[in-house]
Amino acid sequence: MSVKYNYGFLDEDSKKEIRRATLKALAIPGYQVPFASRELPIGRGWGTGGLQLTLSLIGKQDILKVIDQGYDESVNAINLKKLITKCTDVQTTNDSEKATLIQTRHRVPEIAMREDQILILQVPIPEPLREIEGSESETKKLHADSEYSGVWVSLYEDIVKFDEITHGADYPTLVNDRYVMSPSPIPRYDNNKLHMSETTYLFGAGREKKIYALPPYTDVISLAFEDFPFQVEDFSGKKCRVCGAKDVFLDEVYEQESGEIFYQCSDTGYCEKRRG
Repeated sequence: MSVKYNYGFLDEDSKKEIRRATLKALAIPGYQVPFASRELPIGRGWGTGGLQLTLSLIGKQDILKVIDQGYDESVNAINLKKLITKCTDVQTTNDSEKATLIQTRHRVPEIAMREDQILILQVPIPEPLREIEGSESETKKLHADSEYSGVWVSLYEDIVKFDEITHGADYPTLVNDRYVMSPSPIPRYDNNKLHMSETTYLFGAGREKKIYALPPYTDVISLAFEDFPFQVEDFSGKKCRVCGAKDVFLDEVYEQESGEIFYQCSDTGYCEKRRG
């Protein structure tokens, strides 16, 4: 006997509550909106926040793409797609240009997104001040006062110790010259894609019960000093061994048999499209 689910798995009242929180997040870019995170048949920390956003927004006309660190066929991506398609009738794709709704973990697609698309990011820790201040009530006060000196000190300590800012992912950003925001653990390479983007970015943290957002054409600046400007990962002189792409984010792969190191597109959908 087949199991019947509500469309999008969540009940309608739950979806309405999540949509209301999403609208508030869009109205105040970078601000973390609390919401009543629901229980889902996946472990917390495996993308429940992003999944709740997807299940609340998805419609029959949507085309879905799910990415896990750039991969379309990882265990996480495959199982999320299975759950979503089991309780909806949407099409899925590996092509980011065909998708209307993209749920992702730790990557932004290589091809620039459009106004008619939504990118939903799974977020483990939404609070950029958490390493500086452990108390939730105190971090709220710091955000209210725009008191971000602790973030600047943390970046400065990196420079003193290592002569560079070592944040490889989840690099802090300033949104509309107001809120410091965690872009989720995307690589620094993807930070610049957030600035004045045509698409809508939604961030869901299920375990922390927070939703925040970047509407289209939002000013998003990565924090940096005048004498230590923000820098992304350098892949100069390197290219994808599979499709030959340059000027993209590349994964370093070690081939055990030959002992060689080669590079491959992190965005497998982009790599597949180039080859096709």
